[in-house]
Amino acid sequence: MAADTGADRGRARDADVVIAGAGPTGLVLALDLARRGVRALLLERADGLFPGSRGKGLQPRSQEVLDDLGVLPGALAAGAAYPRMLAWEGTERRGAWDMIEHSEPTEQVPYANTLLIPQSRTQELLYARLTELGGAVRFGAELAGLDQDEDGVAVELAGGETIRAAWLVGADGGRSTVRRALGIGMTGETVDPRPMLVADVRIAAGAVTDRSHWHVWRAPDGGVALCPLPGGDGLFQLAATFEDAAAAVDTTPEGVRTLLTARTPLAADEITDVPWASDYRVRAALADRFREGRVFLAGDAAHVHSPAGGQGLNTGVQDAYNLGWKLAQVLLHGAPAALLDSYEAERRPVAAEVLGLSTRLHRATADGEATQRGKDVQQLCLGYRDSALAVDTRPETSGDALRAGDRAPDGPYGGGRLFDLFRGPHFTLLTIGTTAPPPPLPRSVRTAALPPYAPYGPGVFLIRPDGYVGWAGTHADPTLGTYLTAVGLTTAGPTRAEATAA
Repeated sequence: MAADTGADRGRARDADVVIAGAGPTGLVLALDLARRGVRALLLERADGLFPGSRGKGLQPRSQEVLDDLGVLPGALAAGAAYPRMLAWEGTERRGAWDMIEHSEPTEQVPYANTLLIPQSRTQELLYARLTELGGAVRFGAELAGLDQDEDGVAVELAGGETIRAAWLVGADGGRSTVRRALGIGMTGETVDPRPMLVADVRIAAGAVTDRSHWHVWRAPDGGVALCPLPGGDGLFQLAATFEDAAAAVDTTPEGVRTLLTARTPLAADEITDVPWASDYRVRAALADRFREGRVFLAGDAAHVHSPAGGQGLNTGVQDAYNLGWKLAQVLLHGAPAALLDSYEAERRPVAAEVLGLSTRLHRATADGEATQRGKDVQQLCLGYRDSALAVDTRPETSGDALRAGDRAPDGPYGGGRLFDLFRGPHFTLLTIGTTAPPPPLPRSVRTAALPPYAPYGPGVFLIRPDGYVGWAGTHADPTLGTYLTAVGLTTAGPTRAEATAA
């Protein structure tokens, strides 16, 4: 595919990028593109943002993404630590335990624990930040079809309107219209044939459920778990299982109340509100491809997870974070379109690994195992060492030594942190423990010289905008220049973005 020339054709397009679906994945991508100056149009078929708590856990790696995007302070203020699990038999307490292992923050990992925050609140924070940057969501806009050629994508809306863009990203959920229009299959399995109910319920103060625990009851026809949601308004997330695979799940407020009063000591009048409810069967599935020409799949459109381990929302956030800077480099900075091939090459293996993890956790829990969630769910150790964008010219090392393709750790820098240095849409070139001068670099690369810092070791490290080590060497050898060209970083005249800024 030819490189995108951007400026000359861009005027004939309605947007550089159209994104279908304003869930967490679509919002993160739109936000990232907005701060880079990419003209993105975010479409959402519903009339507003998703109202429920569904994906209620932000893993440490996703918190780092929100830190970079300027959203984390609001998320930390709105969220809370996960409470301990508490088993009940009727009104009798039967024991408490920690389902999620607690970790202490360190210099390298400042956000060490899963944050409890309803998905709806996460989306509100992302949306607010998007609008601050001049972006928007077009609600009530349902994608009905698409047609692409070598120059762009024509997106057809349900009302007959056609929108022209350079690229399209389908972040429109597990039943993705974009994926179906492309004819891309999903390979997977039914993890559990038994139905589940998930709902938000408001419980009156003074009821049997306190807000310091995640309450669990087991009954012959299925279990119930009530997790207190932060906010102080009596809201809990209800998750209920059904032993009968043929059971009919009633998601009406009356049906939810009936289930809770049958399986817990709660009385119907103590369940004051049921703002949202949904039923589903747990599946694990992976799209056969994440890209078709000028169209990409991300989030649940590309991979569908069990809720066990809190991986689905977080994996979609990482998809968007990986794709955003690459689209911007191609559209605004003259990078070859081949850079976009690395999206599927990097993200599909990660999604497959995470799917395996969430499926194992679900089955262990369903079998009654007390499986504690630890570092394996935090997504901090996921990386891209096998990617074409991971170039390491240093001698091979063993053990846990940092390599190209790994997450770049935080640490002290001047009066602040390395994450302060990384924050923003730029690349960062770190020269650590060596006096070798860096090569000439474009203005979009930030440079810093540091004294020796153990997590990195001595050398030169190019940190990608998504916080991974792209290139590493003992000094800035010629392969660094080759790498810079491959990602659209050259010193040969201003880029489209720099020319616009000037």
